[in-house]
Amino acid sequence: MNLLFANDRQGQYPPSWYAATATPLAPFDPLRGQLKADVCIIGAGYTGLSAALHLAEAGLNVVLLEAHRVGFGASGRNGGQLGSGQRMEQTALERLVGKDDAAKLWDLAEDAKTLVKSLISRHGIDCHLKPGIAHMCFSAREVAEEHAYADHLAAQYGYTALQKLDREAAQALCPSPRYMGGTLDMTAAHLHPLGYALGLARAAQAAGVRIHENTLVSQIDKGTPARVQTNRGAVTADHVILACNGYLGGLDARVAARVMPINNFIAATEPLGPDAARVLTRDIAVADTKFVVNYFRLSHDNRLLFGGGESYGYRFPDIDATVRKPMSEIFPHLRDIRFEYTWGGTLAITMRRMPYLARLAPNILSASGYSGHGVGTATHAGKLMADAIAGQSAGFDTLCRVPAPRFPGGSALRAPLLALAMTWYATRDRLGI
Repeated sequence: MNLLFANDRQGQYPPSWYAATATPLAPFDPLRGQLKADVCIIGAGYTGLSAALHLAEAGLNVVLLEAHRVGFGASGRNGGQLGSGQRMEQTALERLVGKDDAAKLWDLAEDAKTLVKSLISRHGIDCHLKPGIAHMCFSAREVAEEHAYADHLAAQYGYTALQKLDREAAQALCPSPRYMGGTLDMTAAHLHPLGYALGLARAAQAAGVRIHENTLVSQIDKGTPARVQTNRGAVTADHVILACNGYLGGLDARVAARVMPINNFIAATEPLGPDAARVLTRDIAVADTKFVVNYFRLSHDNRLLFGGGESYGYRFPDIDATVRKPMSEIFPHLRDIRFEYTWGGTLAITMRRMPYLARLAPNILSASGYSGHGVGTATHAGKLMADAIAGQSAGFDTLCRVPAPRFPGGSALRAPLLALAMTWYATRDRLGI
């Protein structure tokens, strides 16, 4: 079974609140016949769109292929949070790659945040960009660790944007009975993820990128030039970029061994009216310290957009029940509220939750495995690959150096083994250890 088609209809966005509220983009024609290009990009999410835009602006001839619609995958379905730093904390990165590369990775993450904001501003993308993400904790021990990490970032990286929240400050911001404190980062941000993806597509098209939707890639023939085979034709290109993330399928075994697709789910409630103040008192987003993270914010039409729960197979579970359970823990008063939209999507993780960037051949690059941190990281990875093709590969090479172990068990056993591990972490979450 192919994840591209397991839960979705061909060439259609999922019935999400995002799809219902984004300004639509007219479909692009499928690829038919033979094309030549300087660069062929597979996948029109944030990674592929950013790479295409930056390459086209540099004067290259670019073809972008998408099996469904631009922004169809995780880029158009996620929680819309543009966080600071990497997915792995700096203290862990310092132990993994050393302080020098950890500092470079911090700088790259800050560049990613700046890049997204600048693209939105430069191209006039209507995606409701707003500042502020709070990271909320469930225990006094977690709060102490969170505040110590804020001190570490200030002392070692000069990053003083994290505002420490004690229980009173956290409750004033997010009056959930479960949260005991945390931090607030007003340089982080949140946005309408599909609106952002469609804005990148419009900018790429205006820059001259040839976009083809409903075009399924079946094979990449390595060589100079490389040849990308599709269901209706082929593209011959000097360079190829894989930007498939959780929808890679069997296109490359090296990437598939290190990047695993998982499913995550979001619900949009009916409009909350005055009750919105019982969820958030400011227009910020929240993510918490659960291993399977709860993340949420209020929409511009005053709904709660709540993400939570994961699955590891091909078929989505009962999304209402999957999301309602963690939401009811955080906001018991909303236990019976009506969900007007529920949707799932496939993202991709790595063993260490750091993105996997690799040069698969001299002229074939890949970036994926953003592990829930893709709004900034994926956008930036696209630019880094564009830079690498242009001969400026320092940032790309830094991320390539991050160790990326294979998932144990291969493609047949990795999902069951991960499900077993996640059951253990879920038990730890419940026990508070």
